[in-house]
Amino acid sequence: MEQAHKNTARAIGNAANSAAFPAWSSISGEVLWYAAYTSANHEKRVAEQLGWREVEHFLPQYASVRRWKDRRVTLQMPLFPGYVFVHMALRDRLQVLQVPGVARLVGFHGTPAALPDEEIEALRTSLSNGVRAMPHPYLTAGRKVRVRNGPFAGLEGILVRRKNSARFVVSVELIQRSISVELDEADLEGR
Repeated sequence: MEQAHKNTARAIGNAANSAAFPAWSSISGEVLWYAAYTSANHEKRVAEQLGWREVEHFLPQYASVRRWKDRRVTLQMPLFPGYVFVHMALRDRLQVLQVPGVARLVGFHGTPAALPDEEIEALRTSLSNGVRAMPHPYLTAGRKVRVRNGPFAGLEGILVRRKNSARFVVSVELIQRSISVELDEADLEGR
């Protein structure tokens, strides 16, 4: 009799949990992009470890020229310092969290939040096609525009003018970071 009571209580508890968190069970098997927050200056090491573990990842980088005493050196620096993007099912998050240098997956109230696939794919496509992007201070205000043509087609961002050129600033809200790229104004449309 006592065992039947425990089974009934467990069934009710499971039903309550699935009703309270319906998205957890449905999204856990879906492969999405997540932002892994890393220890300072560990992005490349984390990306290397993820590669060894055969976890699909993306570490966007840009070339930065640094001047030392006797020479100039071009370094590959992360576009989003402190973050590596991982493409995985949420149920496989332990494989990422066990990588040395990974602090946590970015999210809300302890639940990792997925990034829009189109943003990450546009970044991957554009950077692999040689588009030069640079880190930019995070922006939320300004003239909103949408890209009509090119690797960033469909993305929304903010138009910033510098001297005689127009820069398109893409902000990733989840991690509060932005990057800027130089685009032709003919490829942009106001929103």
